[in-house]
Amino acid sequence: MSADPLNSTSRTSMNAVEVRRSARRRRTVSAYREGDRTVVLLPARMSADEEKRWVGVMLDKLAAQESRRMLDDNDLARRAAQLSEQYLDGHACPSSVRWVTNQNTRWGSCTPAEGSIRLSHRLQGMPEYVIDYVLLHELSHLLVPGHGPRFWRLLEAYPRTERARGYLEGVAAAERLPHLPVRGAGPDEG
Repeated sequence: MSADPLNSTSRTSMNAVEVRRSARRRRTVSAYREGDRTVVLLPARMSADEEKRWVGVMLDKLAAQESRRMLDDNDLARRAAQLSEQYLDGHACPSSVRWVTNQNTRWGSCTPAEGSIRLSHRLQGMPEYVIDYVLLHELSHLLVPGHGPRFWRLLEAYPRTERARGYLEGVAAAERLPHLPVRGAGPDEG
């Protein structure tokens, strides 16, 4: 494992780190995710070595928070049952709901004959309403196999359908963009 906190193998899902310094910030350091980028907020007076150390600390903290929030397969099954009850009158009853790592071009899939639902691991760490939308989408396929008007009417009840679809479209579009280096995140910066 590399000693450089920006190139650590524990952060392979992160595409970029942007460090923002502020003269008004005196002691506190904070970080948050902004799309596929991590923003770390630091005091302006912090040295390059302190910056490097704090970026590593904050990336580790964010990763720990996100790993605690990750749903496992049992959580997904429970959530699917709740969504079915809330939006589909309990009519969609999957036999299995699980994460898979072999779906890189789809967010989810469903086999109505078996009652199985699979969600791409790429959804892990996305907002809960996005995961709920994909789950509800696949639950709706248990009732209506295609994407016709009857299918879309089922999803109309979910208030965040358009927002979730927009989020997923944005992620897909970002994945197609060339990845340019972020100023202040490269090994030669600082």
